[in-house]
Amino acid sequence: MNADSKLPSFSDWTAQIQQRTEVALTGVLPDPAVAPQRLHEAMRYAVLGGGKRVRPLLAHAAGALAGAAAEDLDRIACAVELIHAYSLVHDDLPCMDDDVLRRGKPTVHVEFDEATALLAGDALQTLAFQVLAERPLGTDPANQLAMLNQLAVASGSRGMAGGQAIDLDSVGKQLGREELEFMHIHKTGALIRAAVLLGARAGRALGADELERLDHYAKVVGLLFQVVDDLLDAEADTATLGKTAGKDADNDKPTYVSLLGLVDARRLAEEMLDDARASLRPFGARALRLEQLADYIVHRAF
Repeated sequence: MNADSKLPSFSDWTAQIQQRTEVALTGVLPDPAVAPQRLHEAMRYAVLGGGKRVRPLLAHAAGALAGAAAEDLDRIACAVELIHAYSLVHDDLPCMDDDVLRRGKPTVHVEFDEATALLAGDALQTLAFQVLAERPLGTDPANQLAMLNQLAVASGSRGMAGGQAIDLDSVGKQLGREELEFMHIHKTGALIRAAVLLGARAGRALGADELERLDHYAKVVGLLFQVVDDLLDAEADTATLGKTAGKDADNDKPTYVSLLGLVDARRLAEEMLDDARASLRPFGARALRLEQLADYIVHRAF
């Protein structure tokens, strides 16, 4: 796909969407001056001023392909990012991954306390659904209801939370590739797929084949994101990652690197990137940003 010379560069576009998302998140998060102040401070601390905003970028890219309104995509971007932030707050707790660093700063339970971190995660999760439900999205209430359902499934026991449960149960075990993929399709992939499909559903109605292609792209990119994360955890340092490096190996967690080795994990990432690109080809230039995002995700580790 060739970029239109009139379009912003990929780096300029990502910066614009990241800034839009930061402004939108600042607006939907509770004012820290409003009681309970400490909880609201923790919520804002968990969400603002950090992160690559990959899920909002994917939602905006898929929404642009479908001609969705930017303001609707801002709300979708906020909803998926609030769910993502809540998951990070809870994942970092001592009862889960027990980490002290996230996005280059102390984790929420370290900066505040465990009880506040737990409540902040709970509140961020519910705020995501409030943001998605409180005003009409498009002109079809049934479509908006289906979007709420999609985000709920992606976040729950059949999605992200279920994947985390499998992850915790897998510590110290040797998983096969199918088992590892099943875990990460849920833990990491479910919310990434939701970001793409929610963005796409906010625009004009797409055909079943088009939605299937986008879903396949999102599934592959979700797994690709995890393969790259495993590579980075094995090879990058803490300063680069903004979180504690080598945690997976230290905790004896099954990863693509522990299963395949570095060379084959890199090869798998390239194969997944080719697969993601192929699923977008029929969209032509409309899918430029989605293709660029897949490239961006894989080349974080290359």
